[in-house]
Amino acid sequence: MKMMKMMVVLVLSGVLWVSADVLHEDIYISGCSDSGGESMYGLDGEELWYADFKHKKAVEPQPPFVDHITYEDGTYERAVANLEICKQNLKNDRKAFKDFPLERDPPSSHMIYTRDKVEPGQKNSLICHVTGFYPAPVEFSWTKNQENVTEGSSSNVPFVNKDGTYNQFSTLEFTPQLGDIYGCTVKHLALDQPQTKFYDVQQTQPSIGPAVFCGVGLTVGLLGVAAGTFFLIKGNECS
Repeated sequence: MKMMKMMVVLVLSGVLWVSADVLHEDIYISGCSDSGGESMYGLDGEELWYADFKHKKAVEPQPPFVDHITYEDGTYERAVANLEICKQNLKNDRKAFKDFPLERDPPSSHMIYTRDKVEPGQKNSLICHVTGFYPAPVEFSWTKNQENVTEGSSSNVPFVNKDGTYNQFSTLEFTPQLGDIYGCTVKHLALDQPQTKFYDVQQTQPSIGPAVFCGVGLTVGLLGVAAGTFFLIKGNECS
């Protein structure tokens, strides 16, 4: 991991329990930059808890089919305090290193795909995924037929990759109709201009189906609670 990345983000991981067949690993990420901050707890590549500093609340993005893990009261308040400490440390580091330039890695070309097989008139979700960027986060925006769309959209917190860069995704709930064109735009500090990918309902009938998702699921692996569970389920369909 590059020196700058080590200065602005702290990654702690450890083995919780080991047997002949099972290895569990938890992770805690706390970091900050000029564009914001992050505090996240995870287990085995899945996000269990993160601080939503924009909306000033804690989020536990755990799927309903697992035993829910609840973090104690005060966890969000400690995350806020750690964010202020991180910002002060970053300010001091800049003075010590004579305000070193911030490293910036642009995101790769993002992907846009549907959660389920597409059936006109049936509710579905579009997923927009991007990876390889630094610092976090990226900013997502959606359009439908060139009109901005905010209702039904959400974004996860950035998840750190092994090389110190990040990946992140946004989802949009939609009801596909033939002829509709959806766009996902990604903005980042390292991009000279936003990147946009389009999804044409007309062109994707019938849906690309589970075969493509199987290959993606087995190759990409877990990307956090929603993305990791999604790809794992799709990967199992290949068995």
